[in-house]
Amino acid sequence: METYNNIVLERLPKHLKRYVVAQRYERYTALDQALWRYVMRQNYSFLKDVAYYPYIPGLKKAGLSIATIPNLQDMNDSLKLIGWGAVTVDGFIPPAAFMEFQAHRVLVIAADIRQLEHIEYTPAPDIIHESSGHAPIIGEPDYATYLQYFGEVGTKALSSGKDFELYEAIRHLSILKEHATTTAAELAEAEKNLQIIQDNMGEPSEMALLSRLHWWTVEYGLIGDLHNPKIYGAGLLSSIGESASCMKEDVPKLAYGLNAIEYPYDITKPQPQLFVTPDFEHLKLVLDKFADTMAFRVGGKQSLDKAIDCKAVCTVEYSSGLQVSGVFKLANADKNLSYIQTQGPTALAVAGKQLEGHGIIYHSEGFGSPVGHLRGADRNLADFDEATLIQYGIVEGQQCSLNFASGIIVSGIVQKIVRQFGKIVLISFIGCEVYRSDREEVYFKPEWGTYDMAVGAEIVSVFAGAADKDAYDALEEQLDQDLSSIPTETEDVKLVNCHAAIRNLRDNGFDQKVWLEIFSQLGPENADHWLGLVELFEIARANDGAELTTKAEQRLLEFIILYPNLKKLIDDGLRVAKEEDLNNH
Repeated sequence: METYNNIVLERLPKHLKRYVVAQRYERYTALDQALWRYVMRQNYSFLKDVAYYPYIPGLKKAGLSIATIPNLQDMNDSLKLIGWGAVTVDGFIPPAAFMEFQAHRVLVIAADIRQLEHIEYTPAPDIIHESSGHAPIIGEPDYATYLQYFGEVGTKALSSGKDFELYEAIRHLSILKEHATTTAAELAEAEKNLQIIQDNMGEPSEMALLSRLHWWTVEYGLIGDLHNPKIYGAGLLSSIGESASCMKEDVPKLAYGLNAIEYPYDITKPQPQLFVTPDFEHLKLVLDKFADTMAFRVGGKQSLDKAIDCKAVCTVEYSSGLQVSGVFKLANADKNLSYIQTQGPTALAVAGKQLEGHGIIYHSEGFGSPVGHLRGADRNLADFDEATLIQYGIVEGQQCSLNFASGIIVSGIVQKIVRQFGKIVLISFIGCEVYRSDREEVYFKPEWGTYDMAVGAEIVSVFAGAADKDAYDALEEQLDQDLSSIPTETEDVKLVNCHAAIRNLRDNGFDQKVWLEIFSQLGPENADHWLGLVELFEIARANDGAELTTKAEQRLLEFIILYPNLKKLIDDGLRVAKEEDLNNH
């Protein structure tokens, strides 16, 4: 993985590096560059008055410019000065991974760029949204702190099985909308499938609720006075359509608070309302209130139940500090939390570091252990000193029987006692049987081998993913992966070549003959020619070509008559071209 001489990226854990792909800047065509330039000029024209953070200084601080698609090396050269980094990924990545990148102070940027037909807004992640939306405000310290903290909280959020279905459906639909060869039937089928899933989600999970807070702040947040707010959300900063429409009075502006979790969102549509925070510190306070309700802070049976519903790898942490990572299943029929049980590969860790010999290969078929106090004990087993261990017969090489207050009995020969940070976290037995006193539930039999018993009176935390992700996943770092879809690869070659000639005309000196030659190729038979004509209008105007300026404008007016849906884009392009030359800023 390319780290761009940025220590922030060098420190990324191995399991995150597998999502990173090479940017391969040479794949962006002149049409892509023209699309970027158009959007950024429009953004500056509007956002200079309504964006919270000074737009141009923010762009420069993040290594971005209005003129060209950002290069990851330039971005990292700038971002590392404020303790951040940036990587490119191939479109959507799982929400948990996105959050974890954020926690490591790394901006995740989709390498692709939107199609011309989606120039105003794209439901799929693209380099315009991720870089021009998120990056310019990273220079604001309070916001950067909030963004990192959100990532830390989000990394621990529990999802549900339905969340994964929804994520896959949204991802599929967004990709179809950005793919030039998608048929109407394919799109209709994907939209129908998404609607069915959305209508049957059931109770929202932690991640679903947290995603709403992320959407109404990081993506679509407003800041300041409720009646005259400024934009800071990346979704608005990168959408030349919605950044303007959202500020209209008919879009309700609500005071931001924890009640924002009650408002679901649709990634494919303009937002029906927006939330306004008085400052960035308030965002952190609201997030903290929500975090107090999450399983990683609450613990106990209700949190374990969430992990079971998740049907994915989660971690439960005992009060001793022992962390058990795996896919959890229902272990006991009673209402109290007395036993935990995983199925499939499981790992044990303390303080996020896997215990030696207790990885997913050793615990390949699952793990189970009691939770609670020993009957009659005046202290937790984790805190037993040597004398108390002897009193209870917990001596290596000797037979012992442990009776838990819950009615669970662990009986066998003590093989090993494991301590970490002054606490007993694990006791291993051989010839062991684990059962309830009434024998209605048997958890372990002697013939199954070694029994490793977790030690801890309570489950104090439950969170998503493995405690030691690198050790659990055992993944090799993947370098220079190919992008699954290469932007503009299927674009009309002639159109791309026209834009290359236009860029050359702008960068290397005006030539009227060349201008006319390009102009002759951009006729009204192709709606996509409008952007090239807007650029020719800019160039003619900048070079005092009154006759050429008129020719380009008249042809653009023809386009508006033929393609009414292009009116706003063309009008905005002409308006910005008539404003001051942004290259001087």
